[in-house]
Amino acid sequence: MKTVRRLIYGEVLTAVTFVLVAFLGLFSFFDLIDELDALGRPSLLDAQRSYALRDALLSVVLQLPSRWYELMPIAVLIGTVYALARLAQGSEFTILRVSGLGPGRALRLMATLGALFALLTFAVGDYVAPLAERYAQLHKAQFRGAISIGRTGAWLRERGADTQASVNVRALAPDGELRDVRLYIFDGQGRAREWVYAAAGVIDGAAGVWQLRDVQRHRFDDPQHTRVERLPELQWPSTLTVEMLHVALLKPERMRTLDLFAYIRHLQSNAQAAQRYEIEFWRKLFYPLSCVVMVALALPFAYLHFRSPGLSGYVFAGIMIGISFFLLNSVFGQIGNLNGWRPWLAAGAPSVLYSLLSLGAFAWLVLRR
Repeated sequence: MKTVRRLIYGEVLTAVTFVLVAFLGLFSFFDLIDELDALGRPSLLDAQRSYALRDALLSVVLQLPSRWYELMPIAVLIGTVYALARLAQGSEFTILRVSGLGPGRALRLMATLGALFALLTFAVGDYVAPLAERYAQLHKAQFRGAISIGRTGAWLRERGADTQASVNVRALAPDGELRDVRLYIFDGQGRAREWVYAAAGVIDGAAGVWQLRDVQRHRFDDPQHTRVERLPELQWPSTLTVEMLHVALLKPERMRTLDLFAYIRHLQSNAQAAQRYEIEFWRKLFYPLSCVVMVALALPFAYLHFRSPGLSGYVFAGIMIGISFFLLNSVFGQIGNLNGWRPWLAAGAPSVLYSLLSLGAFAWLVLRR
């Protein structure tokens, strides 16, 4: 059994590695072309520096974990289809079946390999990719001056005992300083109490305050008059942390699972819509399992009997199946968000559907043969 495992795992791992490296090389080349437009841009933090080729290469390298995470399932499918079809073409898989490799054992072998791919994908996507993405943003901010957080900035909300506040941060400097901070503070009945604008600020998580600078404070204590104050500094007590703000630097699919869960809890505790983030949370849990689905989809190719010297047709079929899976996965997420489906259903339905499809094809081929 060790010999069988070594043969199948060796073939599959070699093929998957080759496909993954090829895809990473291709996408890295395109990423590098995008970065070349910024060559020569002076640094806003150091007048002696400019955006050089080494900075572009560093940005591309920091994007590799995210690319790896995105490409791993499709690379698993293509590599496994190629490896198993090649074993079937050379009659090696037929010999293994005659030697005692039954359908159940073959399925367990491939499921174990798929689980290893899934664990590796989860580790890279949940720990390495978000960290590398954050470093990439901070690295680019040295030449842009600040990290722009979307078109309207990052929006956070906090509820107190008798007040509630909506917070808007437009940008984040490389050193962690906040830029263009706006606070909209309301009383318990939802009436505007004050509006605060600060040109810059920092979050002191240990003290539980935001240290704001160059502040304009508009107070609405009297309905007939607005009192405006200009302050060099202002301390605003808040439970909002740097980690919550950093979440806004990444797209939901690039966040760590725990950060995404904490952000969902924050949104729910402040009566904000969290459907989109809940779907992404469940997709992050199901996405690594798509490696197991890809391996299951590839297994029926080993039971096809053919003598044709070319494997291109089978590899192409595997690519089309993989593309259809990812398209359906994306469509289900969008439709689920629009129609208010249960997040776990919108995220997990494609994986369950394709798993049943692969098991059905596998059972049909085994029974027919």
